[in-house]
Amino acid sequence: MKRPVLRRRPGEVVRPSDIAPADPPPGARVRLRVLEREDRREFLALARESHRLHRPWTYPPERADQFDELYGRSRREDFLCLLACRTDNDEIAGVFTISQIVRGAFQSAYLGYYAAERHAGQGLMREALEQILDHSFGPLGLHRVEANIQPGNAPSIALARGAGFRLEGFSPRYLLIGGQWRDHERYAITADEHAAAKASQAA
Repeated sequence: MKRPVLRRRPGEVVRPSDIAPADPPPGARVRLRVLEREDRREFLALARESHRLHRPWTYPPERADQFDELYGRSRREDFLCLLACRTDNDEIAGVFTISQIVRGAFQSAYLGYYAAERHAGQGLMREALEQILDHSFGPLGLHRVEANIQPGNAPSIALARGAGFRLEGFSPRYLLIGGQWRDHERYAITADEHAAAKASQAA
């Protein structure tokens, strides 16, 4: 399978945030867009009210300086933050980060995600993740995406498995989250696997 590769002219800087996600498919309840500075107020409000859903799995920015740090990272060449927004009212339903983007022979990145509690349990993140993979393996030109998930985080594991991610292994004390080194399971999917799954669904 021939995949797109993000190309640049000599001296040209192409940031993932410069590549706008495609319009959502017909009937979609969410659409993707790149994080903007103007999202700070809504983003922080949703993070603060979603403690019960997020802890102890993830610790999104809850202060202005933390949001500004995330925004700054989102303009680098190796990082992207996309928001899943409802198509009916444009509210932020979830957040996706594509980090440590490595080019060359690897063409791989890590995926992180979390939902806003008020929009959780409605299948919106599942729709958004399908669009995220289309964007990752299409315009971004990636070959592989990996998601590291704590073993007890059943909803996140179900989301990844439902999108076609497969378990690759277990890493004890893998990431420092909330001040503790936490075990993680490594899930991954390649462009070929995603394309095959989409073709099977369309058949």
